[in-house]
Amino acid sequence: MKKQALISVSDKTGITDFAKGLAEQDYDIISTGGTLRTIQEAGIEATAVEDVTGFPEMLEGRVKTLHPVIHAGLLAKRDDGTHKQQLSDKGITPIDVVVVNLYPFKQTLDQQNVTEEEIIENIDIGGPTMLRAAAKSFRDVTPVVDPDDYDEILQAIQNDELDTAMRKNLAAKVFRHTAQYDALIAGYFTDEAFPENYTVTYEKVQSLRYGENPHQEAAFYKKPIESPMSLTSAKQRHGKELSYNNIQDANAALGIIADYDRPAAVAVKHMNPCGIGMAEDLNTAFSKAYNGDPVSIFGGIVACNRTIDVDTAKQLSGIFLEIIIAPAFTDEAFMILTNKKNIRLLELKMDEAKINSHKLTSVNGGILVQDNDNKEISRNNLTFPTEKKPTEAELDDLLFAWKAVKHVKSNAIVLANDMQTIGIGAGQMNRVGAARIALEQAGDKAKGAALASDAFFPMPDTAKEAAKAGVAAIIQPGGSKRDQDSIDMCDQYGVVMVFTGARHFKH
Repeated sequence: MKKQALISVSDKTGITDFAKGLAEQDYDIISTGGTLRTIQEAGIEATAVEDVTGFPEMLEGRVKTLHPVIHAGLLAKRDDGTHKQQLSDKGITPIDVVVVNLYPFKQTLDQQNVTEEEIIENIDIGGPTMLRAAAKSFRDVTPVVDPDDYDEILQAIQNDELDTAMRKNLAAKVFRHTAQYDALIAGYFTDEAFPENYTVTYEKVQSLRYGENPHQEAAFYKKPIESPMSLTSAKQRHGKELSYNNIQDANAALGIIADYDRPAAVAVKHMNPCGIGMAEDLNTAFSKAYNGDPVSIFGGIVACNRTIDVDTAKQLSGIFLEIIIAPAFTDEAFMILTNKKNIRLLELKMDEAKINSHKLTSVNGGILVQDNDNKEISRNNLTFPTEKKPTEAELDDLLFAWKAVKHVKSNAIVLANDMQTIGIGAGQMNRVGAARIALEQAGDKAKGAALASDAFFPMPDTAKEAAKAGVAAIIQPGGSKRDQDSIDMCDQYGVVMVFTGARHFKH
């Protein structure tokens, strides 16, 4: 009995060559709709599915392959005598190869001005059903979902090397493919932020040389639907492949720079900002970021939210940096920076909406899911509990520091002056310890500066340390049982304190 292949594809890439190869290996080909026409127009003999089933395609193509003749031919166990007899009794020929790719649901979602009706019509029903049936029967049936596999499969058939192990690997790919397809559909229909089943799916971007350390394997994945301000959308203009740690740090830099509308630059080291500057032009903004901590920036990552110009490029080129991210580079700036062989230059649009997707964190045996910390604080949200109130300039610096502190690992303290970070204390086990690190880094620059704390002061010690160093104003969430002690300490030293009513823990 000749073998039989069923081909029904939305993406016609390479299908005529594959069908021709199967025909040359003595396979009978059955097909549907546009795929059938494509194959026949290439001069390859093929039979319509409806001629096999005796049942016409109907409901605008919604029903084509959902028929017992097709699915019995896929699901029958070839080594089961009862199954073989039942096929024989019904005159059903087993199907040996199934080649299917699905209606372009993801591509339809990506289109602008697409209607819900168009989206729903691009939900494939028969395709996943055939693929899953073929994959379930991998011991006898070869399931094919990826055009990139055509050549390898055809070669294996020609060399009589298409074995169970290969078919099992193809089956695994099918189930991954249909699982992602269903996850995208479920995501489209789901309005709840945190449904009872949280299904996510990602596509591989690249294998990485290693993870955080050379003994850890790693890979980089992206969401199937493009996300704003994502490294997966960046264009690498220069430099070697990104590493695991590069990606982590670059992602942190993007999260920070997304918060600033005016020209800004941020330098990141180990996922913490080491310098942030904002000004009327990028060159000045970067100068501020650099001078905020000229030591820690060495070997770091810089993100800018404006085109890198010549003057900024000259500053950048004088520092050892791993990565520079910007919306664009002028030609002259690009030439200056590409003289540094090991630097990576990434272009990424930064006029997208704020980063607003969920944050997923893996834990042993599960994941934690939360909204990203996008809470905006404006002057209208603030309360002023101290006798002394902030000036407009102090208020600007307080809000600048408050934006920065949410990106620093807790416990976190940020000192700022004139839209420039001058001291950052990150990831300490107590708040006063973080404050001492930030104050020591700032040195004499702490006089007249603004201090931001990511969470409330449980004791007045942090306020006292800041006041003694000359800090002029403090912004913090408030809400401690001992808030009054910190307020009194500020009043004693003539320091402004401002409450936001919201905290910015980052673990």
